[in-house]
Amino acid sequence: MPSTACGRQKVASVSGMVSGPKPSPLAAVEVRRSTRRRRTVSAYRDGERTVVLIPARMTRAEEREWVDVMLERLARQDARLRPTDAELLARADDLSRRWLDGRARPKSVRWVSNQGGRWGSCTPVDASIRLSSRLQGMPPWVVDYVLLHELAHLLVPGHGPAFWAEVERFPRTERARGYLEGVSATAGLGFSDDGPAAASGAGDGPLELPYA
Repeated sequence: MPSTACGRQKVASVSGMVSGPKPSPLAAVEVRRSTRRRRTVSAYRDGERTVVLIPARMTRAEEREWVDVMLERLARQDARLRPTDAELLARADDLSRRWLDGRARPKSVRWVSNQGGRWGSCTPVDASIRLSSRLQGMPPWVVDYVLLHELAHLLVPGHGPAFWAEVERFPRTERARGYLEGVSATAGLGFSDDGPAAASGAGDGPLELPYA
């Protein structure tokens, strides 16, 4: 998350509606002006609020225009990071074809909020996969790793060498596991995927666009 201590700032609260996909009809926005920011405009989510960081020299008209642009871009990013159940199933099918030779054939994939201490789970008898809603908003490659993990369980029960040989076909396995371990440790969740320890990874940063 970007630092908010960046030179002399003028903070204003605005609200508005933008076209295109968005998480809610009314977006609460905090605009922060910085004398140090020259050529870029950044935006990120802070709970239910969106923070937009702009150069201090920007006019009010430019500010309004850039707030709309950043809200729309973030809304599109949010939609990409929160796929529907149908989109999850399509992604699972694609991951199976790419990394498991199409052998894992899920019949359903859906978000659930009752996963307890797991990021995902599957039921081989009916080929169903469930992902924790806590994954929503995480980088796509992290969600893909959890999907592939559960797809591998459709082929191999348990977490033995044969299972990890399937999972490790995915090139970002170690990075994704490190990312999830970092999230779990920071939030005190105690989540695990029952495998060997991995190094910590880095997630996606704030949305940033050139201004001038």
